[in-house]
Amino acid sequence: MTAAPATLAAGERVLLVDARDRRYLLMLQEGSTFHTHAGTLAHDDVIGANEGAYVWTATGKRFLALRPTLADRILKMPRGAQVIYPKDIAQILMVADIAPGMRVLEAGVGSGALSMAMLRAGALVVGCELRREFAVVARANVASLLGETAAYEVHERDVYEGIPDGGFDRVVFDLPEPWRVLPHVAGALRPGGILVAYLPTINQTAELRHALREGPFAGAETFEVLVRTWHVEGRSVRPDHRMVAHTGFVTHARMRDTQQRGQAPGGCVSPAR
Repeated sequence: MTAAPATLAAGERVLLVDARDRRYLLMLQEGSTFHTHAGTLAHDDVIGANEGAYVWTATGKRFLALRPTLADRILKMPRGAQVIYPKDIAQILMVADIAPGMRVLEAGVGSGALSMAMLRAGALVVGCELRREFAVVARANVASLLGETAAYEVHERDVYEGIPDGGFDRVVFDLPEPWRVLPHVAGALRPGGILVAYLPTINQTAELRHALREGPFAGAETFEVLVRTWHVEGRSVRPDHRMVAHTGFVTHARMRDTQQRGQAPGGCVSPAR
């Protein structure tokens, strides 16, 4: 990935941050105007400015002009389904060990937030999405960030009925009943591959953990991510009164080799499951 140019250009997205840290995401277009409570701001006054510069409205209110981070884009992008929050995406990328060249099956692409993060990490993502309107939004969001040539394909299909193709290094689920897909995963996820599931309730998570114990999976673990920011101003140093607490449960496990046969120590036969 090449470094971004210093100056902001027409046709790219920019994040405007006001004095109260309110954030606005817009696409820069020559001749256009951004209307805000603080007055109007001409896009032409932002185009050509250096990233990190202040720009002013007609009434003298200033905004900091920045290129948006992936987290900024995820929180403000068009949505079909509810997105997975950046705090959870960061942990999913880590526990799934997403790396360049890995082939990932993502079942339940939603609005494409997790897809965008995995693609930018260098993975090749094959998505399954039952609802066409969600698939359309996900494709558009990915294209807006990474272009039409991104290594991304979305099948509009019911993954409970089967998984397209095989040979996946990772499988990531954002589905209400991921345990129903586990029988298909055995033939699609390579031995040693990682399965990750994101679920909103502990009851669903318990059902999944039971199914994982019954199948060819090992090392299952479940956690949630809580983020608490702090207020730091002069001598006033304390946790913020509000925090981003529970959003979902992340469960991950490793795929065992289902074809293994052999003699275990002591003369016992090593099981296939």
